Amino acid sequence: MTSRSLPKTVCIRNPWEYREIYSKGQRLRGDHFSLIWRDNGQDEARLGISIHGVRHAVRRNRIKRIIREFFRLHRQLIAPPIDLVFTVREGFVPDSPAAVAAAVRRVLAQQPAKAFGLAEPVSDHGVPQP
Repeated sequence: MTSRSLPKTVCIRNPWEYREIYSKGQRLRGDHFSLIWRDNGQDEARLGISIHGVRHAVRRNRIKRIIREFFRLHRQLIAPPIDLVFTVREGFVPDSPAAVAAAVRRVLAQQPAKAFGLAEPVSDHGVPQP
């Protein structure tokens, strides 16, 4: 049986790693969020989450949980070696990983999906679109 969890090794945790991704990465801006990515030279994609302007810890933690679940469900679609930082500003209120997928899909419609490192466009239901 395969594990469906998100291992700690795929989470960006050190402040210096965030600074490097912010300074050398590419950015796509969405509605109340941005995606910043950079090649990492490792075997798998890693995720970082940065939340600004959301004052209530309960809301911040819920947003983080939903983004982590989105990443867990779509990890196989992200070409490995990238570090991806999901930056959230006040006003971003996803209800589910599907809502995050829809928001990311709208941003990727503005840019080629391959520039972001996705193998295929992301669907609302976690299944690659044809």
